Amino acid sequence: MSSLFAVTTAQSSSSCQSALLSLSPCLNFISGKATTPSSSCCTQLSSVVNSEPQCLCALLSGDVGSGLGISINKTQALELPTVCKVQTASISQCNSKFLQKNSEI
Repeated sequence: MSSLFAVTTAQSSSSCQSALLSLSPCLNFISGKATTPSSSCCTQLSSVVNSEPQCLCALLSGDVGSGLGISINKTQALELPTVCKVQTASISQCNSKFLQKNSEI
């Protein structure tokens, strides 16, 4: 996972970088390797929703992993807030300009 952090650090100067890195406990779930997210994933998701909710657009779009060689299961990424019981805004409210700007995270 340290290589993931190095690649992410090198590719992104986004203010969302640390918020998305804090969601690393969710990788197994959003990549389809786990059927349920860990409690630490849900805790971190709640924290990001409270502090940097706009950063979830990149995660929920499923585009975060493409630049890193990580296959993100978009269905599971979209289900993460529901499974973790974390209230978020609708993904339809994500700004497409924001998503394009951060697609290389």
